[in-house]
Amino acid sequence: MAKLGIYKEFLRDFSKLERSVQDRVEDVFAKFEQATHAGLHLEKLRNALDERFRTIRIDLFWRGVILAPESGDTFTLLKVLPHDEAIAWAERRRASVNAATGRIEIRDVAAIDATLPDLVRHSATTSELLFKHVADVDLARLGVDEQTLAFARALTHVSQLEASEAFLPQNQWHVLYGLAAGLSPEQVWAELGAAPTPKPYDTEDLAAAVKRTPERVVLVDGPRELMEVFRHPFALWRVYLHPAQYEIANGTFGGPARVTGGPGTGKTVVALHRAHHLARLGSGPVLVTTFTSTLSASLEAGMRLLADSAAVRDRVEVRHVDQLSYQIFAERHGRPAILRDKEEREIWRRIVKRLDVSFTETFLAEEWRHVVLAQRVTNAAEYLAAKREGRGRRLGTRQRAELWQAIWEFEEELKRRRVWTHETICIEATRLLDERADKPYRHIVVDEAQDLHPVQWRFLRAAANEGPDDLFLAGDTHQRIYSNRVSLRDVGIRVTGRSSRLTVNYRTTAEILGWSLGMLRGEAVDDMDGGLDSVAGYRSQVHGYPPELRGFRTQKEELDALQRKVREWRDMGVEPEEIGIAARSNMLADSAVAVLVEAGMPAHSLAKAPGADGMVRAGSMHRMKGLEFRCVAVVGVGEHAMPSSSAVTPLEEDAVTYVQDLQRERCLLFVACTRARERLYVSWHGNPSPFLDGFTS
Repeated sequence: MAKLGIYKEFLRDFSKLERSVQDRVEDVFAKFEQATHAGLHLEKLRNALDERFRTIRIDLFWRGVILAPESGDTFTLLKVLPHDEAIAWAERRRASVNAATGRIEIRDVAAIDATLPDLVRHSATTSELLFKHVADVDLARLGVDEQTLAFARALTHVSQLEASEAFLPQNQWHVLYGLAAGLSPEQVWAELGAAPTPKPYDTEDLAAAVKRTPERVVLVDGPRELMEVFRHPFALWRVYLHPAQYEIANGTFGGPARVTGGPGTGKTVVALHRAHHLARLGSGPVLVTTFTSTLSASLEAGMRLLADSAAVRDRVEVRHVDQLSYQIFAERHGRPAILRDKEEREIWRRIVKRLDVSFTETFLAEEWRHVVLAQRVTNAAEYLAAKREGRGRRLGTRQRAELWQAIWEFEEELKRRRVWTHETICIEATRLLDERADKPYRHIVVDEAQDLHPVQWRFLRAAANEGPDDLFLAGDTHQRIYSNRVSLRDVGIRVTGRSSRLTVNYRTTAEILGWSLGMLRGEAVDDMDGGLDSVAGYRSQVHGYPPELRGFRTQKEELDALQRKVREWRDMGVEPEEIGIAARSNMLADSAVAVLVEAGMPAHSLAKAPGADGMVRAGSMHRMKGLEFRCVAVVGVGEHAMPSSSAVTPLEEDAVTYVQDLQRERCLLFVACTRARERLYVSWHGNPSPFLDGFTS
């Protein structure tokens, strides 16, 4: 019985086809499983370079291109194009099996043959060959075959390699690009994500290669699965894995493991596939969690796409940390009364006035959260001995005693009122879990790990017994947008020897990524495990337009220009939901929505309706976390808004916290800008933010 695979690249194309053509594709391939070769009308090509390529009629105008193996019953749908284009596309290409990875590759042989003579002639006139430092044996070991080797030996500049991405075999192009970027053959091998095999792969067995390439081919099991793929083509394309990501997601670890990487490197995708893999093992319930409800909803949507059976869906629970801690708390104590932010500030203010302490209410609240709660301090003696690295302001014994009195009175006030904060609920839920032998989860997958507080980490540690594959963390400290800082070792989580780093950005163009990374170079960013993180090595293989920066005299002029920019993007064919607008405040985001709506363009606020389709989405920089758009406008990046004075501790109050707050604001702008895939527009009124120094003229 015929089995159908869908090539990843086709999913992106399918989402752009007209609805009537999509319907015909669904009709033709829904019957594929039961069809015979004759019934399918698979037609051979007269001038094919690879006889395994066939075409199939979709209608009088459209044809599909299918890879049909010489033996076996696994067919792969590669393309759907107008009749003549489909014939031309198929006749110039060849399928092959990579000797190093065993995965399927498609190459444009005609383009390689047409380009190579000019490259050879040019390379004969210069000694500056791109790969003169790499031996043939190393290239062969990395899966570069004879045709690609000849091409590589004629390259003199990386721009020639970048231009060849469309026609070289995919895995081999990634090898060459990594070497051109300065990686060693060993580092390139690690990025390939293919474990060495004792026996060489059979490069003639195409069917086996297709099955070994889940990051590029999705094999559907019957018409129902096929319809699900066609129903969410672009979303499914986005959750496919690069080989290096695949190895991490499907690995076996002796304890907690972690994946790090810059924006767009696929950490969240790896986390989702990790949860899916663990659920399929069936060893116990899996929790997928993060720190906000918005991100949790996004993760849940991703899991729905990946879950391939009811059993897998039933084993995975997606909830944000606070939601889960409230549930554990409520099971024992009932629904908690939550202290509002305004009420908390007022309590601290009264304590400062009553005790006449020489500290502000902001400093006291931060000391309570980031020293007392973070280190589980319960009495004056423990507080006197507590570490305060990162708090900046040195305190003597008398000052610590004064501070502890204020903190003790605050905690007594909470008890007297019988109210709780998010942190104290989490602490109590952790205590309740510590008492239980039966933990609620076997595996826990954490996304955006850099923004969780130590009390949340202890809660998650208590929610699953220690053991193989117990915790899996995905995060990037360069994208930390809250003031929480943690040492994983201090909260009982050790990832040493089980940490992987992704460096290739699959979302953002090289121009946008390079510009955004420029804002962070030189910043000393911790790695949550006793060291420093780095942006070195992050790169994108997609090129496009540089970011556009514009300054204006007034906010009205800036918002009027925003409206014109959004209309320009719409005239280019960008759909409304593919456009995002980020601002430092919800108020400015709402103003942007109002301007667009007044101009007749559909737009809405992420704070009010995060999931509306067919509309431009605008929100605070915090709410943009975890989202992505083809085009992004970051507005209001002026000197008085970025950094926000309300988010930065005064220098004279705490020098170290001041520096950390500035870094967090810089990271917040970095996060907002890297939500863009193709176009980035940054604007301000008045003077620009100091974070833009060196980028504006």
